[in-house]
Amino acid sequence: MLLEIAVTSAEGVDIAATEGAHRVELTTALELGGLTPSQGLMESGLEAAGHRLGIHPLVRCRPGDFLYSEDELRLMEREVRSLVGQGADGVVIGALTPAGIVDRVAMRRLAEVARNHDAGVELTFHRAIDQVADPFAALDVVMELGFTRVLSSGQHSTVAAGLGQLRRMREHVGSGIQLMAGGGLALDDVAQVRNAGLDAIHLSAKKVVSTAKSGTVSLGAADGSDPTAYMLTDAEIVRAARAALQR
Repeated sequence: MLLEIAVTSAEGVDIAATEGAHRVELTTALELGGLTPSQGLMESGLEAAGHRLGIHPLVRCRPGDFLYSEDELRLMEREVRSLVGQGADGVVIGALTPAGIVDRVAMRRLAEVARNHDAGVELTFHRAIDQVADPFAALDVVMELGFTRVLSSGQHSTVAAGLGQLRRMREHVGSGIQLMAGGGLALDDVAQVRNAGLDAIHLSAKKVVSTAKSGTVSLGAADGSDPTAYMLTDAEIVRAARAALQR
C-alpha cells in the first residue's frame, strides 16, 4: 500500500520525499479543500522532488461544488495542459453534473488534454465521488474513461466512518482501478484500510503555523479567524504514516 501526501509548498514536497512518501498531491489553499497550484509552485515542487517521488497536482479552479461552467472547464483545460507540460506525473481532477453523476463530457475533455501531452500520464478522480448519488455507477464511468485511481472517504466525512462503503467499492471494481483512502484519515485507521484491500492512503499531514500578536488586524476574515495562520507539512506526521504502513 502506497502513501500520498497533500502538500502546498516545495518544502512540503521535500519533506514527503525525505520521509518516504511515494507521491504527493500538489495543491494550494488546503483550508478551501485544495486549489490548482501555480506554474511557479509546480516548477519548485519538481526541483524539490528530484525524481524521488511522483507529483500529481490538483486541478480545481475554485472552491465550492464540482459543477463547472464552460469558462471554468476551459480554464482547467489550460491548467492541465500547463502542468502536464511542466512534467507532472499525473493530475487530480473531478466534475459532476447537477443530477449528481460524473460529468462524463468534462472528464473526457480534461483527460484528453492530459493524454495529448503525455500518453502515460496518471489520472486521479478526487473526492467529488463522495458527493455522487450512486458511487458504483460513478466508478464504472471513471473506469470506462481510463482513470488510474479514485480518492474517496467512502462517502462519509472520515475514512473510518466510510470504511464499509470503501470495502464495497473495492469489491465492485476488483482490479479495474486503484482505490485510495483519504479524507479525515487517522493513522489508527491504516491497518483497517489495508485489510479492506485498498491501494493507498492519502493525508495532508499538516500543522497550522501562526505569527499572530496581540492587536493583529484582520485582513477580511469575517469569522474572526487568525489572519496570520497558514499550513505546513509536518515531517513527524509523514514519518508516522510511513511507519504505520510498514507495520
